[in-house]
Amino acid sequence: MLEILSLKPKAFGLDISDLSLRIASLEKKRGGFKLSSFGEAEIPSGIIKNGEIKKEEDLTKIIKKTIPEVKGKPLKTKYVIASLPEEKSFLKVIQMPRLQEEELKSAIVYEAESHIPLPIEEVYLDSWVIPPLYDHLDHQDVLLVALPRKTVDPYVSCLKKAGLKPLALEIEPFSIIRALIKDGVSNSPVLILDLGATKTSLIIFSGHSLRFSFFIPISSDHLTELISKTMKVDLDKAEKLKLKYGIETRGTKEGGEVFEALIPALVDLIEQIKRYIDYYHTHTSHEHLPPSKEPKIKKILLTGGGANLKGLAGFLSEQLKIPVEVGNPWINILLKKRKKTPEISFEKSLSYTSALGLALRGIEE
Repeated sequence: MLEILSLKPKAFGLDISDLSLRIASLEKKRGGFKLSSFGEAEIPSGIIKNGEIKKEEDLTKIIKKTIPEVKGKPLKTKYVIASLPEEKSFLKVIQMPRLQEEELKSAIVYEAESHIPLPIEEVYLDSWVIPPLYDHLDHQDVLLVALPRKTVDPYVSCLKKAGLKPLALEIEPFSIIRALIKDGVSNSPVLILDLGATKTSLIIFSGHSLRFSFFIPISSDHLTELISKTMKVDLDKAEKLKLKYGIETRGTKEGGEVFEALIPALVDLIEQIKRYIDYYHTHTSHEHLPPSKEPKIKKILLTGGGANLKGLAGFLSEQLKIPVEVGNPWINILLKKRKKTPEISFEKSLSYTSALGLALRGIEE
């Protein structure tokens, strides 16, 4: 059918975090997709705090101002797929008996009441049946996701007041997975570290589904602040030193000082990653991987703006004894022979991972 006759609206992705928003829009191209529009804007501190919108009017103004300023093609659609804060979400995989679709829906709502730490009438609840890679089951695994209505409603309000039509909203780990996991399936567990400006998210994906999601307060901005405080330089200078040296260059006095400043945060990061990996390995069940596959994390992917820190992948791999690599947010977008797009550098695109995952949902649905 010609696209002009299609009734399915195309939507762009809008990733909203405490200190920034990013926009991405895709268009279909033979054999894949193409980035058609992208843009970003800073969100001043205090408008959103820990995922809660504190100043709706201010956020609405930023959204309205940023949309016409996107690079590439102007956005012609008002439909949007937007992110929601993972720190306010509740996520759990539960087991349910094999039931018909309508029976299962009712049973899930009833079962969710015993798992969600809030009254069911105070949350938005969603669920998915997880298809097993190795099907020998007498039950169904179901992924539950819930967010407080008082958190979600202000996001919907801001989008609508900005003249947009939200088709769907999802917590950030889902969009990150959609962008980074090839074809949305993995035969062994993968840990994704999303190093953002205000937090680092630890996302574990296995088979066809997100399994666990945690976040810790270590962040890219936190590293900059450590350099600033230790080396007694302003934040702008500290950010430049962080980007110049990272944890890779220790051959110079200045590079060594940067590394020394970052040691406390790096040690903390390693210990917390180990703790969550141990938790996953001791609590994992119902992965239903092929018999030859152990439910052990075999690979770590880095994403987010903080993934560009020089030497980080090698350092983490050495300390954790697990292969670590920078994830590719274009893996499900571009043709197989291409690993980047001319519109935006690969390094910059790492901070657009969630927006690209949202845009993928917007064009695929």
